[in-house]
Amino acid sequence: MHDLKVAGKYYWHYLRAYPWQFLGILVAVICFATSLAVAPTYMGAAVRDLTDYLRNGASLNQFYRDLGIMTLLYIFSSLGDFSTSMFMSWIGGVATGKMRTGMFRKMQKMRVEYFDTHSDGDILARYTSDLDNIFNAMNEAFVQLIYSIAQILGIVIMMFHNSVPLAFITMATTPLAIIIAAVNIHQAGVAVDRQQDDIGDLNGYINEQITGQKVIITNGLQQDSIAGFEERNARVRESSLRGQIWSGVLQPLMNGMMLLTSAVVIFFGSWFVLQGGLQTGVGLALIVAFVQYAQNYFQPIVAVTSVYVQIQLAITAARRITQVHEQPEEKRPEPGLAVSTVHDALTIEDVHFSYNPGTEVLHGVTMTAKRGQMVALVGPTGSGKTTVMNLLNRFYDVDSGRICIDGVDIRTMNLDALRKTVGIVLQDPQLFTGTIRANISFGQPDASLAAVRDAAKQANIDDFIMSLPDGYDTEISDEQSVLSTGQKQLVSIARTILTNPQLLILDEATSNVDTVTEERIQKAMDNVIAGRTSFVIAHRLKTILNADRIEVLRDGRIIEAGTHAELLANKGFYSSLYRNQMVFD
Repeated sequence: MHDLKVAGKYYWHYLRAYPWQFLGILVAVICFATSLAVAPTYMGAAVRDLTDYLRNGASLNQFYRDLGIMTLLYIFSSLGDFSTSMFMSWIGGVATGKMRTGMFRKMQKMRVEYFDTHSDGDILARYTSDLDNIFNAMNEAFVQLIYSIAQILGIVIMMFHNSVPLAFITMATTPLAIIIAAVNIHQAGVAVDRQQDDIGDLNGYINEQITGQKVIITNGLQQDSIAGFEERNARVRESSLRGQIWSGVLQPLMNGMMLLTSAVVIFFGSWFVLQGGLQTGVGLALIVAFVQYAQNYFQPIVAVTSVYVQIQLAITAARRITQVHEQPEEKRPEPGLAVSTVHDALTIEDVHFSYNPGTEVLHGVTMTAKRGQMVALVGPTGSGKTTVMNLLNRFYDVDSGRICIDGVDIRTMNLDALRKTVGIVLQDPQLFTGTIRANISFGQPDASLAAVRDAAKQANIDDFIMSLPDGYDTEISDEQSVLSTGQKQLVSIARTILTNPQLLILDEATSNVDTVTEERIQKAMDNVIAGRTSFVIAHRLKTILNADRIEVLRDGRIIEAGTHAELLANKGFYSSLYRNQMVFD
């Protein structure tokens, strides 16, 4: 019931914009249901007229009249069906397009935390399978549901109008049909909910395996990868099969009840005639009409239950998409304090932080980067280096303490302005489908080619780009590219240089390249760091020997701080790390 309420609010939000289209659907459905409900009466009348002609030689004019009216009614029913489908197809296409746009807009405002805690496959499943399920339901299941409700109402009214006893006889098995349908719907709903969650998990696994295919191959883990896929695929198959079994078994049961009801109607109708309760002609007409009513009466129940899986998928999809819309957005204080540079210093003051409540990652971290200084963060994996970077850019906010630029808490600053002030070069560079020029100018789309080339020259990548047949117009993507890992990193650095940030964060930018490429990247980093306040995370300590200050983190605490020479002289943890690296280098 909760899912149905959530889905109702979600659909109302997007469908309330089409009142005239739904009015057209209402008129078309009334035309469809009325025509379909009245037609059997004229079918029975036509049979009666034909019987009178065969027995008494009566005129066939009335027979032709009833046959013509019945034909027109079925034509009107078909026109109503066609019109409803056209209206719903248009609404479905436009509405799902707006749903997709709405979800994408929402994701651009959400906290990084959501993307850190949800797999790419699960997120993509909401754009693909969930929205596809909504579109399919609006074009098929919802239309069928509207038809069925209108059809049942029309049939019930006409049955009681023609014969109250036969109407009750036709409807006698309704309670049993409802019980069977309710049990089926409940079981199918449970299976469908599980199916969508299992599909999300499977998509996430597939995405992860494709991304890491080279690692899988080089380590000979193909069979393990297949085994993981088969395990998740088996869960999808099991939940899908369960849903299909429950939805598939209902239609034969309902068809059986429909045939049984038709037989009962024929029996009692014939009995009424034989007992003299009905004239032969009238009785024959009623029997023919009510056999049609019996079939048409159960047909909507069969139709609704047969498309219930689609409806449940649409309800589940609406719930899953609503979960995205309910996610908290980044706090953007407006107007907020403007920030464009570090005039004095950036300070981290007694910061405590935890990703999950009760599990603190940083324990009272304090450090200062004066204007123009380069501060390096070193320490073992899991020591909190990247967490400090996440807090500097406000991907997350501190639990306690504060981070300040020139003494002003960054939480009071305009977030967009803060982000433009901060430039980040990540360990794994991200390229976008398009030209090399578009990738470099990603943060400054209006930048001239001269400005783009100047940034590339500072990043030591211009010569290589110009050697390509299409130069800066060379098409690349993150998956398929003429660029090596190191060259991608240089493009990423050029992108950062072009945005001219005043505060830099470099997250292990040289950790995934060879020594020769490392030297080129280091020169590019020196160019981008020059004159800017910067934080550098480094595993290779030789890349931060010239840092103004080195902060050594371990288990979320700063255990040492100073220049390279001072830390070596202390012969502490940093000295041990450095000497161990020098041995292997």
